[in-house]
Amino acid sequence: MNIEELFDYCLSVKDAEATSPFDEVTIVMKVMGRMFALIPTDAERCSVSLKCDPEEALRLRQQYGCVEAAFHMNKTHWNRIWLEGDMPDHELKRWIDHSVEQVIGKLSKKKQREYYGTTE
Repeated sequence: MNIEELFDYCLSVKDAEATSPFDEVTIVMKVMGRMFALIPTDAERCSVSLKCDPEEALRLRQQYGCVEAAFHMNKTHWNRIWLEGDMPDHELKRWIDHSVEQVIGKLSKKKQREYYGTTE
């Protein structure tokens, strides 16, 4: 997956928005006002940092050589994935979706219902 495909997939997430709160070269993807992906666009190697369940974060670092603790992030909950690494595109998409679920799961029940369009 290249950086354009990554950006497009992140934007395809329901209610996703691309922001630049830190600087002009770092794209922060948000849903419901919360960050689910961080994409630096000025690095020599393309990567994305994603929120992850702590146990899954460790497992991914062991399973894939292209996954490491995210730089400048809470390393318990955030992984950096190098795009040209050994993770297949479908797996990267799955972890993007997982990141969104992690973010939505931390919202109030009311906000979760609003996001998922449910009444209970």
